[in-house]
Amino acid sequence: MSNEKLTLALQKKGRLSDGSIELLKLCGIKVSNGGNHLKAVAEGFPLEILLLRDDDIPQYVADGVADIGILGMNEVLEKKKDVEVVRNLGFSKCRLSVAVPKTVEYTGRNFLQGKRIATSYPVILEDFLAENNIQAEIHSISGSVEIAPGIGLADVIFEIVSSGGTLLSNGLNEVDVIMRSEAVLIGNPNLSDEKKNLLSKLLFRIEAVQKAKRNKYILLNAPESKLDEIINLIPGMKSPTILPLAEKGWCSLHSVISEDDFWEVIDNLKDAGAEGILVVPIEKMVV
Repeated sequence: MSNEKLTLALQKKGRLSDGSIELLKLCGIKVSNGGNHLKAVAEGFPLEILLLRDDDIPQYVADGVADIGILGMNEVLEKKKDVEVVRNLGFSKCRLSVAVPKTVEYTGRNFLQGKRIATSYPVILEDFLAENNIQAEIHSISGSVEIAPGIGLADVIFEIVSSGGTLLSNGLNEVDVIMRSEAVLIGNPNLSDEKKNLLSKLLFRIEAVQKAKRNKYILLNAPESKLDEIINLIPGMKSPTILPLAEKGWCSLHSVISEDDFWEVIDNLKDAGAEGILVVPIEKMVV
């Protein structure tokens, strides 16, 4: 039996770290660091975990110190290291946006021409400006970018935004969303065949968790005379499960519906004569 393990780089702390640990937990992988601030122990999967700054993760994965990593897509694009984006993970969503003082009228991207722009993402900003033929002065700042206009360092900022509360508290308006980001799983492009096999097994677990989140399990009672109409509304993964009820002429129908179609399907089912509709979350979904 092989002792091979994958080495996974995670952010040490913060919202992205919490989301990563929760995803691993749902995949049946328990993580604990035992007081070690650099490494963590994983149970339930052959995995070693490094706890790093998120902006260091692309370098560690590109160099092969870590095989895979979880971080924001914004950091992947900013660092431009030789890594592969293996899978979008759907949590820690945010955006990179232009923000200006509330007293300033933003007239479109041409407004940025000749302006001083403060950012902690100079590479992404430089690419954006080049794509739009805009000449501007970039001020690269490692933190507290939002205060730059207030102290006269910049006219505009280009920064990551989640809720927008920090912008508002600094007298800024978000005026232009340049890109959207979320957590992604990245990998070293030169993994051994054995590590690729382990990664495939990990991706299988992640897919099962993500499919479960995107779908709901639905149970309902339906008159036999309406079964064909109701089945067309909720075909399920292949077809619904249908069981007879004690009351003659009625059946219990079990199926799966997409989270996106949830309310529309429910309304249509009621209109078609379904009763006793029960919708429950799915923990794992393997197809």
